Amino acid sequence: MQVQSLFITATGTNVGKTYTTLKLIEAFASRGLKVGVFKPIETGVTDTLPDASLLLKACRKVNKNFKDLTPQDITAYTFPLPAAPFCADINKEIVIDKIIEKYHELAQLCDILLVEGAGGLLVPITKDFMMIDLAQKLRSKVLLVTPSRLGCINDTLLSQEALKSRNIEFDWCVNLFEDKEDFSEVTKPFYDEIFPEWWGVREGIQSFISSY
Repeated sequence: MQVQSLFITATGTNVGKTYTTLKLIEAFASRGLKVGVFKPIETGVTDTLPDASLLLKACRKVNKNFKDLTPQDITAYTFPLPAAPFCADINKEIVIDKIIEKYHELAQLCDILLVEGAGGLLVPITKDFMMIDLAQKLRSKVLLVTPSRLGCINDTLLSQEALKSRNIEFDWCVNLFEDKEDFSEVTKPFYDEIFPEWWGVREGIQSFISSY
C-alpha cells in the first residue's frame, strides 16, 4: 500500500502547526492507522529540538516503529538561528534531495506520514525553493492552519490562492486561540458566508480524517 502523507502548513509562524499535528496524531491513531511524523527543517534549535521532540513523543505512543528514533531522526536539517531556513542555513548546507530521502525513509514506518512545515507556504528553504515547493514535490495533500486573530481573513485567502495556483489539493482549518472573544464578530461572519463548511482544530479533526 502506498503511504499517504499530509503536509501541515500555516499562514505564518506561531499559528499552531505543531498543536494541530499533535491532534492529528491522536486522531489518526484512533482510527487504527500507524502514524508517522516528519519535521523536515527546524530552526531556533539549541540543545533540544522543541517541535520534533513533541511530535516524536506523541508518535512513540501510537507507533512502535518510532519508539527507538530520536528527534534528530525525524528531521533532515536543524539550525540554531530562529529564522526562515534559507536565512538560518548560513553555510548553505540544505540539499533538497536529502529531505526527500528522509521522507521516504520515514514513510516506510507508517501508514500515513504527517509532515510539518516551517512557517508559511512561501518561506524560503533555498533561494529558489519554497515550503510550498516541498509540499508539491512530496505530492502531499496539504492542511492549511489559519489563525483567529484580526487580519486572518486576508492571510487565509492569500494562502489559499497560493495553493490553488499550484493545483495542490488542500483543506484548511482555524486554530481558534487568538482574539477569541472578537472572532465571532470580526471574522466568523465572512467564513460562515463564503466557507460554510469551515472547521476548527479542536472540534473538526475527526470529521476531517474520516476521508482517509
